[in-house]
Amino acid sequence: MNVYYASRTGNVESMIGKLGIAATKIESGDEVADGDFILITYTDGYGDIPAEVDAFLANNSSKLKGVIASGDTGYGEAFCGAAKAIVEKYGSKDLYHFENDGNDEDVNAILKLVK
Repeated sequence: MNVYYASRTGNVESMIGKLGIAATKIESGDEVADGDFILITYTDGYGDIPAEVDAFLANNSSKLKGVIASGDTGYGEAFCGAAKAIVEKYGSKDLYHFENDGNDEDVNAILKLVK
């Protein structure tokens, strides 16, 4: 399964490194998905979809098979809110949430989802 990701502070990029998988970074949102994909994204603001992810999904959501999100539990109910917002706006499945750059348990769970 193809993996596309967005990372602003480096947490998601760190997770991609821990996973040891090939993944394409969403930089501008103008990228074109090469087949079906899983998205791994950070959460912006108070549970918002990052702008570059929203732009990317506006053109590629038909290929989206699931969303994995990073967040900070300090935001309470907005924790990983980007995943919830993406599911509401574009459909798909909310697959998994992890805090900041995740831990070993998160890595193992995500590897099972993307393989």
